[in-house]
Amino acid sequence: MKRIYNAPIDRRHFLKGLGVVMAMPAFESLNTGFATSANPQSSRRLVCVGSHLGFWPGGFFPKTSGKDYKTSLTLGGIDRHRDDFTVFSHLDHGVSGGHSAVHSFLSGVKKGEAAGFAEKNMTIDQAAAEFSGSAARYSSISAGLGGGTNMCWTRSGVNIPPVSNPANLFEALFVNSGKAALEKERVRLLHRSSVLDALRESANTLGGKLNATDRDKLDQYLTSVREVEQRLQMSKEWLDRPKPNSPIDRVLDEDRMHIEEMPLMYDLLVLALQTDSTRVATFEVPMGFQTSELEVGSYHGLSHHGKEENRLGELQIVEAYLMKQFGLFVDRLKEAKVFDDTLVVMGSGMGNAHTHSNRDIPVLLAGGGLDHQGHLVCPEEKSKRIPLSNLWLSSLQWFGLDIERFGRSTGTFSPMEIA
Repeated sequence: MKRIYNAPIDRRHFLKGLGVVMAMPAFESLNTGFATSANPQSSRRLVCVGSHLGFWPGGFFPKTSGKDYKTSLTLGGIDRHRDDFTVFSHLDHGVSGGHSAVHSFLSGVKKGEAAGFAEKNMTIDQAAAEFSGSAARYSSISAGLGGGTNMCWTRSGVNIPPVSNPANLFEALFVNSGKAALEKERVRLLHRSSVLDALRESANTLGGKLNATDRDKLDQYLTSVREVEQRLQMSKEWLDRPKPNSPIDRVLDEDRMHIEEMPLMYDLLVLALQTDSTRVATFEVPMGFQTSELEVGSYHGLSHHGKEENRLGELQIVEAYLMKQFGLFVDRLKEAKVFDDTLVVMGSGMGNAHTHSNRDIPVLLAGGGLDHQGHLVCPEEKSKRIPLSNLWLSSLQWFGLDIERFGRSTGTFSPMEIA
């Protein structure tokens, strides 16, 4: 039964999908070898789209390289945008673990191995969200189709679950809370701030009495406290500002299949960017993506196709649908006139779901006003391989971060490294 969604969104739940706020100096250079947009003053945006099961390598990667590459079976669905994206071969993070390593897609680091990295297993969307700060109502929006891929992680190693109900996302973007709800939220924020002050004071008192291991744990704790503080600060700053008017009819809370939710979620993310409600967004396609409406078998089951022709054919139907919706998303970004200032990452932490391999993962970079290179074939030899984190570092520099390392990076990404 269909019903109108009129209950106020649980702000505490939705804030789990918001990023961390931190002001950092602007930095306009991009050292990827790509030409950047001629308008450095524009408000840059970052969108990351990830699918837990990736794409069948035989259908995703083109057989030829360069700008005039012959499109592949999977990329054929977005070939009309070929001048506006670059697809990369032989990039990955050098990790293993199959499904348990997919979450490293946007960080380069598995959570269990994060202790030795300055940003732990923080993902690029959250690094960009820190930089963006309170410039928009939400420093980031994490959306998905339910279940998620554990794709987004904060600096302190906390997973951000995606908002999976389109009605909830619409509410957060366009529905203003009533006076009573605003006052209740204001009191809650004030109370939580005072509690955090007390916790921080107690933790600082303990610091001089702890050994190195415990001080490290305390530092992680304080980092988490600071993240909460920043979210509270942003909430206060935007609490009394009215939300923009919606250019579409209100999205109702009703039962939908994943097949129906995907284009709606993409539309809402375009509106979030267009109205400057956020400048960082992610979209997750889970392993349990429902495919019954496509009249094929289960998505996960088809990914283990055993090279059987019929199963591969059904898998290609699913992947063609995913790519079609991504292509329509790019269409809408262009129509909204935000595409050239939006860098879109699309791919997966899974390279070959059939063999549970996390090597040679599918990666596509679109938009951003870059001089796209078609199909870039990176070195395959182990001694010459380029870490995917190099591309993430360059992407964050494009966004404006003044950083020299990210994840497992060894430098910025440059086509000069391509053999």
